[in-house]
Amino acid sequence: MDTIWQPDVLDTSGLKYKAVMLVIRDQIAKGTLPPGEKLPPVRDLAWKLGITPGTVARAYTMLTDDGTLIAEVGRGTFVAKPDAKTPLLAELPIEVDSTPHNSERQSDQVNLFSPHLPHVGQAALIRNLLGEVAADPPSGMMHYPTRAGARPAREAAKAWLAGAPLGSFDADDIQLTHGGQNAILLVLQALLRGRRPAVLVEELAYPGFRRAAELLRADVIPVAMDADGVIPEALETAIKTHDAQIFCTSPEVHNPTLGFTPEPRRADLVDVIRRHDLQILEDDCYRLGAAQAPSYRMLAPERSWYISSISKSVTPALRLGIVVTPKGRTSVLRRTAEYSFFGLATPMTDLAAKLLVHPELSSIMERARREIGAYVHRAVNVLGSYDLVWRADVPFLWLRLPEGWRAGAFVQAAEAQGVRIRAAEEYACREARAPHSVRFAVNAGVGLDDFEAAIMRLRTLLDNPPESIGV
Repeated sequence: MDTIWQPDVLDTSGLKYKAVMLVIRDQIAKGTLPPGEKLPPVRDLAWKLGITPGTVARAYTMLTDDGTLIAEVGRGTFVAKPDAKTPLLAELPIEVDSTPHNSERQSDQVNLFSPHLPHVGQAALIRNLLGEVAADPPSGMMHYPTRAGARPAREAAKAWLAGAPLGSFDADDIQLTHGGQNAILLVLQALLRGRRPAVLVEELAYPGFRRAAELLRADVIPVAMDADGVIPEALETAIKTHDAQIFCTSPEVHNPTLGFTPEPRRADLVDVIRRHDLQILEDDCYRLGAAQAPSYRMLAPERSWYISSISKSVTPALRLGIVVTPKGRTSVLRRTAEYSFFGLATPMTDLAAKLLVHPELSSIMERARREIGAYVHRAVNVLGSYDLVWRADVPFLWLRLPEGWRAGAFVQAAEAQGVRIRAAEEYACREARAPHSVRFAVNAGVGLDDFEAAIMRLRTLLDNPPESIGV
């Protein structure tokens, strides 16, 4: 049967994952792959066919979704039996986390500070993969982490990023980190030079940019924005005024406003940045759907550092971040990581190598996106009459408060009602003015009805402002 899996059986004139699907379907129809037959592991088949693990994983996932194959966690992927009824993704039960998602662990508080993903199968999958790693750790248990030892994890990360418009890159251009925030800090550590370097950020920006820069004693300079993102002329002025060395941005899903920077504006910003020889740090951790424009890594591959993580799409518990470096610049980031912590723990890289290319993962992520969309729509149904910005595939919303409201007082009033949200001030530099707006996130650790009830409490506050707030 091994002749089934030879490279010359693939029709490589089209999409390779579809070619793999055709071979499997053809062999099932001929009876060469009978019902109940176990298919090769993703990595083994990819090696035999000379293609990427991500290609094989996608073919397995598509065939599992349509019922041709059946995936059993911890056992592998099998040809479905004629009477086997593989449950559709939408029919799988949703687990609700019984632990309140807040630091005080108070059940009467609904914490909407940060997104909390729904349980849609990822916890069970990770538990099983952890068991496999514990039983037979590919990297062993008695060695320091090495870059060579982590290569399977970097290959898996490359496959996981296959849908992102990043331009040409390979596993050698990837550095794995302890989550997205650690990735930001490492990039800044690797790049900043001089006594008082300046880091440029959007005038409202993810606070992690500012905190990482301040740890490195860098000045943080906000740059004015409009509806399309940072204004090129404002960026050029900031570069000329300060010892600017890097521009930190979130162009696909701007945090906190959900803004998007279209390709023409990105191209204009790249022109400014190239003229002044800056670096670009692009944080893409919040994008759950397809990208709408080429990344800076594609537009300016010689100077762009792309960051992603699994925290918003799979789980934040594993603290797995990914940096795709500019071509030829990986060594500087690798040295920074090795000098800081030697590398990720080998059980973590062994787990990542399995998880990121697992045939069930894409289905799990798609269901998580759908469940997040359900929570978002509950919030929109309640607050839609106010100035609310939202996207169905983004796990937070941005609310511009009606005239007369103050963000800080509104946040305090919301917390008194058991709902914790963030004021716009948290995303602004210390001396900058912030709009009277708030951000609140999807907390799928509570049921939909409980989440909607929390949003209703916000609606009640908006509809009935106390005199101390509505001034």
